[in-house]
Amino acid sequence: MFVCVCQAVTDSEIHQAARNGAKTLKDLRRELNVGIECGRCVNCARKCLKVVHEDAHDLQQ
Repeated sequence: MFVCVCQAVTDSEIHQAARNGAKTLKDLRRELNVGIECGRCVNCARKCLKVVHEDAHDLQQ
């Protein structure tokens, strides 16, 4: 699913970036240019990050 239509960034790309160390929206902006145009994707991008980090935390326990 496209999260950032302006930059054609998918949820899979955000999940991969998170697995590779992206922790914040600022990291996603730097790596994928998420949220630099209209900004409508910001909330969804944050949710994608949260899902990956919560999953990783659950696996560690």
